[in-house]
Amino acid sequence: MNIFKLLFSSPPAPLSYMKLGPDGSQDNPLMIQFFTWDSEATGTSWWKHFENEIPTLAEMGFTQVWLPPPNKAAHPEGRGYDAYDLWDLGEFDQKGAVATRWGSKEELLSACRVAREHQVDIIIDAVLNHKLGADRVEKFKAVTVDPQNRLRELERKEIEGWTVFEFPGRGTKYSALHWNQEHFTGLDWDNSTQTKGVFKIVGKGHKGWSKNVDKELGNYDYLLGVDIDHRHPQGFQTTGAVGFRLDAIKHIDRKFTLRFLENSRKSTNSRMFSVAEYWSGNINAVLPYTRTFKGETAFFDVPLHMNFHHASQHYSRYDLRNVMNDSLVKIKPGHAVTFVDNHESKDKVLKAGWVGDHFKIQAYALILLRGTGYPCVFYGDLYPNSECYNENIAQNLKLLIKARKLYAYGGTEDYPSSKNCVGFVRLGDSTHSGCAVILSNREE
Repeated sequence: MNIFKLLFSSPPAPLSYMKLGPDGSQDNPLMIQFFTWDSEATGTSWWKHFENEIPTLAEMGFTQVWLPPPNKAAHPEGRGYDAYDLWDLGEFDQKGAVATRWGSKEELLSACRVAREHQVDIIIDAVLNHKLGADRVEKFKAVTVDPQNRLRELERKEIEGWTVFEFPGRGTKYSALHWNQEHFTGLDWDNSTQTKGVFKIVGKGHKGWSKNVDKELGNYDYLLGVDIDHRHPQGFQTTGAVGFRLDAIKHIDRKFTLRFLENSRKSTNSRMFSVAEYWSGNINAVLPYTRTFKGETAFFDVPLHMNFHHASQHYSRYDLRNVMNDSLVKIKPGHAVTFVDNHESKDKVLKAGWVGDHFKIQAYALILLRGTGYPCVFYGDLYPNSECYNENIAQNLKLLIKARKLYAYGGTEDYPSSKNCVGFVRLGDSTHSGCAVILSNREE
């Protein structure tokens, strides 16, 4: 091979080599996020509910399912993002319960087996950034920093922090490591003075915030809870999952995350799926991360989601010819996992940009029927729930999912007719006829 090609060639785009669906299948792959923030199943566990739905999901054309964090949370109703013990998947009596909010380990493994039987891959939500729910406090030196500029130090003092994790229910099964302040870089609570703030842990062995994180707020290593120092990486239990959704990637040391992905692929499957959550609507903030990760992970297309949000806010004043502009799927389609909404965009605290019901089907048509990007459907838009369900949207979404499975193949030709009316045609292939799609945001 030409030496210049070796030196200057770009790594392959993640979606070009990662496993998205059954090997040999000619059908379009499709992912679903199978939970909302407040998901609860009536009369059964969430894992059993998922297991019961797998045959239907497979028939509809879903090839991958993104599940919520399966690890033990800081309290029984925790979603898993408040990660207490990554080795406890609902097996040990810890934090007030054996099962997690989602169910028991046995129920999770049973659902994973059924998914494999239907050639549906499981994507696990990996919370690698922080821990919560420590078992006791300890004293150590820390520096108070400005919450709006984490590089600005204010006061050095001794504090008392919830940083000791002893996992009394699990003991040393799967891992003998018990965590303490040596394993963390910072926290937000001084228990001795009952004071909230951002405290950087200092002292022997500590090297401060990671430099390989986002530069928002000066340094965005610290997000919440007790922030993990990734010089002490940990592993995961085997569940039958074949991929990861990486939570809060802008707060995690990039070098650690890259090693984690590289080592995971070496030890499991070189085509292991991975998608990262970098929550920013600014494409210029996202693009450097796609380069840093050298094709090891795809990224959720938050800039496109924000375009959908803005389109829904401005109704017919929005120019549909611009809806794909400055999105990851337009600039780097092989890196883009597209979505309309998810559990984070619905969060009232984050105010992250919910897409209005009047534009939701247009948005889904754009991600499901176009030829670029890899779409992810939100459970809240498809299944009845107390947070965001709209029956009309769900019925039309099912039709679009069916159209994706049957017709959305071949090249794409765009027809940007006018500000309020655009269209595109999928040209089809040797076994699929293709389709024509017209979108409008007119209000009359």
